[in-house]
Amino acid sequence: MSKPLDRLTLLESFVRISDRGSISAAARDLGLSQASASRQLKELETRLGTQLIRRTTHSLALTQSGQALLRDARELLAGWENLQERHSEGDQAVRGPLKVVAPVALGQLQLADIALDFQLRYPQISLTWELEDQPIRFAEVGCDCWIKVGPVPDDTLIVRELGRVERMLVASPGLVGARSFAKPDEVAGLPFAALTAFEGARIPLTSSRGRRHELKPRVAIATNNIFALQRAALKGVGVAVLPRWFVQKDLDEGRLLDLLPKWRAARLTINAAFLPARRQPQRLSLFLAALARGVESIPGIE
Repeated sequence: MSKPLDRLTLLESFVRISDRGSISAAARDLGLSQASASRQLKELETRLGTQLIRRTTHSLALTQSGQALLRDARELLAGWENLQERHSEGDQAVRGPLKVVAPVALGQLQLADIALDFQLRYPQISLTWELEDQPIRFAEVGCDCWIKVGPVPDDTLIVRELGRVERMLVASPGLVGARSFAKPDEVAGLPFAALTAFEGARIPLTSSRGRRHELKPRVAIATNNIFALQRAALKGVGVAVLPRWFVQKDLDEGRLLDLLPKWRAARLTINAAFLPARRQPQRLSLFLAALARGVESIPGIE
């Protein structure tokens, strides 16, 4: 009879092949030859009496049985890691893989340093830091934590709010000249650049006194990328709704203007989502705590 560790090894290989979508890539990660990784997959399929992965010339795809096993395999491996943590001492207990998916701009410009400092603090952690603005399928991606700006469209996950993003109407001096604006109606005739993930041709605003107004501007350009939106605002293509943390330097140096200082666009929530579990792996709990502390220090995020 095979030892339990052998079974865990087979499951670990299967999960890595599923995550990487390639036997050769998984083999490199695991320090195996491609032939060894293939044999482990075949042995697991033989033991379970079912095909887990369909192989084609150019790709791999999980069968229905493979998709079901992937969820169970992750839980079993997480349980083994929790057991190791409970019976280890000090920082040596904080080890293993940690995969985080974060939004592109926030993850690149603000959150990356939090993640890197965390990895330096716990060098036994193998960190994967992926940037993605589009919704993900959590189980298929195989991540431990999904940082999402806006609502998390997956009610199977635990969602923890990290902060709320202050957003404002900004424009270049070249677009508005020496004009100043006090009311939303006064900017309605200007061209706008819209971030399609959050605003289109309707922009709800709230004043510092709690009054509400909905702008319906002419959209000169729409994009799903915040860097392109910033460029459009800087070049004077249109007014844009952008988060303070992203444009604070442009505001300080006069490249962009806070068009309506007493009005703000709807705040967006920054959320951290993760799978429910009887006991979270220590590395995930520690990362979530470090993330919460780091977000607190970002200007323009409450």
